[in-house]
Amino acid sequence: MQQCTHYNTNFEKLTLPIVLIADGVSMPANIGSLFRIADAFGVSKLLFGNATIDFNSKRILRTARATINHIEHACLDNIEDEISNLVTEDYQLIAIEITENSIPLSSFNIDLSKKIALIVGAENFGVSEAVLRLVHTTVHIDMYGHNSSMNVTQATGIALYELSKQLVSATS
Repeated sequence: MQQCTHYNTNFEKLTLPIVLIADGVSMPANIGSLFRIADAFGVSKLLFGNATIDFNSKRILRTARATINHIEHACLDNIEDEISNLVTEDYQLIAIEITENSIPLSSFNIDLSKKIALIVGAENFGVSEAVLRLVHTTVHIDMYGHNSSMNVTQATGIALYELSKQLVSATS
């Protein structure tokens, strides 16, 4: 058995109707990792709000590898305005956040008639209250240890896996 490389995998290249919005994420390693996970799951666009980001940062570029060149991305001047625009474009707004109304990601079924805007929060504070007021659904990842949070890129990877699995299986 031989290990595959970037050049000989048989993975289908897809761009899914998912926009990933990072609310307040500012650590360069997390930003670079968000590019990699967005690329891995066929995210169409990666948007950053409530943070100032230097996309030429050596740490971001090193962590993102070449994926920063393949994912459409931007910093938002006003994250709330962009989220409101996505609603008018018929996006389903899903935030990963533990709230009193959040439902387990594992039991959440996406509305296949809508595009998805997945919103993830800052390293220390999660998704901002202003953004939480705008979303349609909050989902959480069930955790079984003592901690009630995980790294933003780990949570994003889990959520994108679940959402992309539903999207791809619906089109198969």
